[in-house]
Amino acid sequence: MHIGIVIGRVTSTKKDEKLTGTKLLITHPVDLEGCLSGQPVVTVDTVGAGIGEKVMYVTGSMASRAFRNSQAPIDAAIVGIIDNIEIERGG
Repeated sequence: MHIGIVIGRVTSTKKDEKLTGTKLLITHPVDLEGCLSGQPVVTVDTVGAGIGEKVMYVTGSMASRAFRNSQAPIDAAIVGIIDNIEIERGG
C-alpha cells in the first residue's frame, strides 16, 4: 500500500467499457511526513475520495481486485481515506 494526496481529477468520455462509471483521480505519492515524492499516478477511486485528501492506494494486480470488476484495466486504486497518521520514533 502507498500513501498519496489527491491533486486532481481526470475526465475521460471515451475509455475501456470496463471503466464506465469510475471516478479517476490524480494522486501524488507522499512520504510519511506528507512531502510529495515520486510522480503522480491516475487512480481509480473506490471510496469516494476528493481533491486535497490524503489516501491509501494500491498498485499492480491488487488495484484491479479493489474494483468491483476485477477484469478492468486498472494499475492503481484508492482503497482508503486517511484520517490520521501516527509515527512512533525510537530513541
